[in-house]
Amino acid sequence: MAATMTADPTKREPEPAARSTGSGRQYRFGSPLRKSQRIAGYLFVLPTFVLFLGFVLWPILYTAYLSLTRWGGFGSPRFIAFDNYSRMLGDPVARRAMIVTLVYTAVTTVVLTFLGLVIAVLVNTVWKYVGVVVRTILFIPGIVSFVVSGVLWKLIYDPNIGTLNQFLGAIGLDSLQHPWLADHKTVLPAIIVVSIWGGLGFNMLIFFAGIQGIDPSLYEAAEVDGASKAQQFWNITVPSLRVVTGLVVSLGLLNGFKAFDIIFVMTGGGPNHGSEVLGTYLYSLAFGSTSGSIPQLGYASAFSVVTMVLCTLAVIAQLWLTRRADR
Repeated sequence: MAATMTADPTKREPEPAARSTGSGRQYRFGSPLRKSQRIAGYLFVLPTFVLFLGFVLWPILYTAYLSLTRWGGFGSPRFIAFDNYSRMLGDPVARRAMIVTLVYTAVTTVVLTFLGLVIAVLVNTVWKYVGVVVRTILFIPGIVSFVVSGVLWKLIYDPNIGTLNQFLGAIGLDSLQHPWLADHKTVLPAIIVVSIWGGLGFNMLIFFAGIQGIDPSLYEAAEVDGASKAQQFWNITVPSLRVVTGLVVSLGLLNGFKAFDIIFVMTGGGPNHGSEVLGTYLYSLAFGSTSGSIPQLGYASAFSVVTMVLCTLAVIAQLWLTRRADR
């Protein structure tokens, strides 16, 4: 007769083995760290924390303080509370700079996100056998500094010696020749074209990397069900890239809100503030080019705070989109 065994309900399971600390004492997994281990961890973090305080947090706090003062760079700042922000609301150039910044950011973000996704899909499917060549060609402008790109495109747009006008004249389209950067109506679109040219390759690579992570069996099942390429794109590719799209959109917003170098090199904010953004107007205020030789560092700091708030909102939007996509 086989003996039957019954478990004793009062008998406890064996506890995890204790780990030796090397000094004869033993502690269990999950127990608090020893004091020496905590101190060692703090010492490893301390240099980075000190650099963060000195080069990130303190400049942000001091800039926020300066935005509440009137200061020209000499003497002591005079506290004026929120007068700089009130002045900003009544400054026509500031309003123009805000509108141009928002338009520039919206257009570049939408176009770069859409084109980057479409080209990544084409490289992964239609242009699969020449994908390396296409990715390389598109990514080359992304590794060129925006300052260098701005100088090159400024020469291309030049009304007298520029390649663009010469090309239009060579193919018989003399009527389309134009002073692109000197016209209030065409200066912003011309700059947006350069920004898209420089950022398209980077966004394409981000989307291309995201596409590699999509399960190929989803497309195979869709083909078996008779789904077209367009249906596969909208019902598989786009939903699967929600997190990647949120990242690309947030990067586009950040780059748009803090735009400065390419616009400063190409136009300096002109003509007649037609391409003035927050970054270029801030620069002109801080270095006195808008008020003779008197810098307005307090007023310029207020624009820095506004730019920082816009960039913070972009980061918050990215985090919100990422969490929503993970649900």
